[in-house]
Amino acid sequence: MPPVKIYQEDQIASPMMRVWQNFSANPFALAGLWTIAFLLLLTLFGPMIAPFPPEAQDPRALLLPPSWDPSGTVAHFLGTDDLGRDIFSRLLHDAHLTFGMALLIVITALVTGFIIGSLSGMMRGLKSSILGHLLDALLSIPSLLMAILVVAVMGPGLENVFWAVGIALTPQFVRSIHQSVHEELQKEYVTAARLDGANSLQIFWYVIMPNVWEVVIIQTTLAISAAILDIAALGFLSLGAQAPSPEWGAMVAQGIDNLLTAPWTVTIPGLAILFSVLAINLVGDGLRSALAPIRN
Repeated sequence: MPPVKIYQEDQIASPMMRVWQNFSANPFALAGLWTIAFLLLLTLFGPMIAPFPPEAQDPRALLLPPSWDPSGTVAHFLGTDDLGRDIFSRLLHDAHLTFGMALLIVITALVTGFIIGSLSGMMRGLKSSILGHLLDALLSIPSLLMAILVVAVMGPGLENVFWAVGIALTPQFVRSIHQSVHEELQKEYVTAARLDGANSLQIFWYVIMPNVWEVVIIQTTLAISAAILDIAALGFLSLGAQAPSPEWGAMVAQGIDNLLTAPWTVTIPGLAILFSVLAINLVGDGLRSALAPIRN
């Protein structure tokens, strides 16, 4: 016979569970999360499921409209460009060039910015002041403009785009983490932990960082959307991916000449950029709303 429970025990949700409950209550945030998961799958398996190679040309299928148009065909679901290349296949092959590269760039910038921002945030006096003013000078330049300047010096190409966008986004991580750690360092609970015998490393990881993760998560989501836009913008300006690379921004630039006769060559890759950035911003906004009650 199972034991009888006399007292009702309330199950208290963990902080992570409460964040998920608050996040899942937002349908727009969930839609953005599912979209990001779909983009991740395309990044990993897109080239495997693409019906055509990204550079394959079909002279018999020049500027075919999408399949829902009476003149379109199911074989070319999203139509073709002026060289007869399948747009759907090029979008699938490009998922890892735009979305995947944006994730890799942000991860690199996050690790670099976290190390520099954490060390500078724990400093005091002249060192902290000099680094703070230096970061203010770097942040006065928009990330896209800084990326254009770096690419102009290093030359066009996807490898240089990686370093250009990474250099442009790293100061944002350094500044946000530096400011958050420096502000938390002035709180009374940090003084109490220091009086309790905790060393600097313990204070940083166990006392300060639990209150800084919110800033890191939100800054990461903002940086991913900014990285996608910067990569696409550099590709559009012919400073990033070079033809015939199926990068979304480069696809928009290549379809500009046929905008009036074949608008799908511009709108379809443009919509891919739009939905990617929108999904990331929805997830970031949902995380901000979900973390706010936990922090308060």
